[in-house]
Amino acid sequence: MRIYFELALRAFRQLFAYQAAMLAGIFTNSVFGVMLSAVYLALFDSHSDGTSVEGFSARETVTYVWIGQALIAPVMIWGWWEIIKTIRTGAIVTDMLKPLSFFGFWLSRDLGRAVGHLLLRGVPTLIIGALFYDLVYPGTPGRWIAFLVSIPFAVIVSFCFRFMMNLWGFWVLDHRGIAGIATVIVGVASGHLLPIAWYPDALRDVFNMLPFRAIVMLPVEIWLGQAGIVEGLGLQVFWILVMTAAAHWLQSVAERKVVVQGG
Repeated sequence: MRIYFELALRAFRQLFAYQAAMLAGIFTNSVFGVMLSAVYLALFDSHSDGTSVEGFSARETVTYVWIGQALIAPVMIWGWWEIIKTIRTGAIVTDMLKPLSFFGFWLSRDLGRAVGHLLLRGVPTLIIGALFYDLVYPGTPGRWIAFLVSIPFAVIVSFCFRFMMNLWGFWVLDHRGIAGIATVIVGVASGHLLPIAWYPDALRDVFNMLPFRAIVMLPVEIWLGQAGIVEGLGLQVFWILVMTAAAHWLQSVAERKVVVQGG
């Protein structure tokens, strides 16, 4: 376990070398947070009763926006293709020969990266949102703790999906098509682009049965008190187990077809 901790720590420390990128990320997330908040508040102003839309009040919706912006970097919602890069260079062979779990190697690095992004980019983004808007906060210490626990759970579910998407590099020469499709699926089905409750009934039912809800929507629902703590965290744990098993299965299949695109 020590080696996985060291890998996570190294990934965490690497982020401090990119201070300008972190500031740019905070600025971008904050700008989009303000823009989205303005759009949603205008929606509420034009709504018939002006109080709620599909169970979301104006304050809850603005809070949803800023939590979503704060989670963009920690859960890498727009994609992550580090493993495909190693397939192209041939470094994947060295990684697979290391005396440790290939999945654990990348997961530990991703968790370290996620902690760094949460502290350096996620928390400042949420603070900015709190300064500009009257956000809703968890009503009990238990909900605060549950929300904090839900974040690493969300990262693990996200990582498993990203890990499997990267493994397609064993079969395809150009991952850009897969990357585009994956980005749209995660952005829509996770509830990042729009609260899942706002989708038509058929789509909402489908999205609630997919693992992507565990990446953004469940942490938001736990924060807002719209999901029970045990129910929300339990569903995330369920998807962690399912997605981890799926990732290991796909890895075992991919290992039988090691076609290095370079090196």
